[in-house]
Amino acid sequence: MQKKTYTEIHNNIVSWYQEHGRVTLPWRNTQSAYEIYLSEIMLQQTQVKTVLERFYFPFLERFPTFNDVANAPVDDVLKAWEGLGYYTRARNLHKTAQATQGQLPNSAEALEKLAGIGKSTAHAVACFAFNESLPILDANVKRILYRFFAIEKRHEKTLWEKAYELFDQNNAYIYNQTLMDIGSMVCTHKNPNCKACPFESHCQGKESPLLYPEKKVKKSKPVKERFMIIYHYNNRYALSQNDTKLLGGLWAFVQEEAFDTNSNKVTQLGAFVHHYTHFRLDAKVLLLTQELKENHYFSLEEIDQLALSGADRKALELLKAYTK
Repeated sequence: MQKKTYTEIHNNIVSWYQEHGRVTLPWRNTQSAYEIYLSEIMLQQTQVKTVLERFYFPFLERFPTFNDVANAPVDDVLKAWEGLGYYTRARNLHKTAQATQGQLPNSAEALEKLAGIGKSTAHAVACFAFNESLPILDANVKRILYRFFAIEKRHEKTLWEKAYELFDQNNAYIYNQTLMDIGSMVCTHKNPNCKACPFESHCQGKESPLLYPEKKVKKSKPVKERFMIIYHYNNRYALSQNDTKLLGGLWAFVQEEAFDTNSNKVTQLGAFVHHYTHFRLDAKVLLLTQELKENHYFSLEEIDQLALSGADRKALELLKAYTK
């Protein structure tokens, strides 16, 4: 394929963005590197609709500047992130705020050295906030490149080579934003609308787009069965702060693999299922009147101010229903 073909595609992209691009997204209407960076981190593993409707604006209201994030306790940042999941993102956001003293560096090379910022995120922030001409490689862009070049095998290095090959370095901002929009709205995962795509005339995979890339072999999620025990003492309830990689910093009720439920001090509050990325949690929630000296005790009102995981929040709802 000759370079002039890419010029034609680049022109098609500009026209498409002018007519169909999501130009009203708030992070596309700001010069704030912090707000652009925040959107990039929130949008990892999370849909635009969810971020826009539930998390982006409340977080900025709580932390209007990146310096506010740096000066806040990590518990406050986790609380503002509660419900968005993948909490490592929030902890890394806090680490980066402190490491940079609330002032992000203005190059992809420097950004990539910070906690939780990979190559594509570094490129995105550098391009959108600081006008550095670099391609990005998020999930939507990957899907376009796999199909456009008819690449079957999943290979990150190959995709980066193709990202640079197709990239419009003279119009980086619109090019990158457009590819994300096309991947989200047109070149979708299951039902791509090839006729509406500005890449269609030169797309090598358009006859069978779902073949690219080859499907991952789906593995069934392992199931973890746990007892979630809410220790109760003097109208207060025991929680401890997680130190695991998955939920580090969040407050949690005690979990046990086995527990004797026959004690007259035990009340069974109910059960629930909670899905994580790599496993399913089947939990039975118990209320036990007993003091745990190594744990912290909180009233229900105080617990509402803590950052809890989705699973612990479900257990809390069962407790609240019982105590009404």
